Amino acid sequence: MKALLTRKTIIIATIAVLIAIITIVSVNVYGSGGPITAFASTVSRPFRSMATTIARTFESIYSSIYRYDDLQKRYDQAISDIYRLQRAHRETTELLDENNRLRTLLEFKERHGGLILEEAIVQTMSSSNFVSSFTINKGYANSEKPIARGNSVITEYGVLIGRITEVNANTSTVISVLDTTFSAAAFVGEGDGSVTAKGDFALMSEGLLLLDHFDDDRIVLPGDTVITSGSGGIFPVGLVIGEVIDVLRHSTGVGRYATVRPMRAIDMTIVDVYIVVSFDATG
Repeated sequence: MKALLTRKTIIIATIAVLIAIITIVSVNVYGSGGPITAFASTVSRPFRSMATTIARTFESIYSSIYRYDDLQKRYDQAISDIYRLQRAHRETTELLDENNRLRTLLEFKERHGGLILEEAIVQTMSSSNFVSSFTINKGYANSEKPIARGNSVITEYGVLIGRITEVNANTSTVISVLDTTFSAAAFVGEGDGSVTAKGDFALMSEGLLLLDHFDDDRIVLPGDTVITSGSGGIFPVGLVIGEVIDVLRHSTGVGRYATVRPMRAIDMTIVDVYIVVSFDATG
């Protein structure tokens, strides 16, 4: 193949040289292009046409390459602008979320002026068929306010999510409202006195807790909100625990019970929490 191409190249070059010589001679003899030049022009026309086609093809290729480079630069700039706008949007959204969270917390504190809070962050979450707990980054050595076992742990909306059971130097363990060892006196529906909201072994895997043993005189309906009553002085009055899902009758036929979904899902989406260090027990 290489030899063939070489032979073709030599032939084409030879023809080109002959045409040039003939043209020069014709001009000198006839004082113009003459028949020889006309013949040479006719013979060379396909070559000139081929050269023109090749030149136009290279010009088109060059133009396409230039346009591609220009489009690539514009594309790269557009992608850069999109990333910059996305980053700005994310930062703005985070600022708005933080502002809303702080405003909500302020409103909650204004409604419950007797609460003293310590902010904390959830570090780990532990969930199994037997335990529902999480660890926060505050202990007796690194908190601004003294925290202790039994302190309630809430969200900025005043939703009760657990209670501290162990305090270490820089961390504390919190059992969630789903844990089988959790219980709180609560108000729900229409009726006098409080009932007990507590974790239940059978319901924990479903993300529910139990509102146990209330009589027929109390009107409890699905959708009712369950809040702490403050009875016993363990929890402040008015912390939201959850929402009634179902109201059922015990198999013995005596009394009823309800399943309750926590107002805040107990999962790894919980990040910022607040420890109720102290509160006004009179409500």
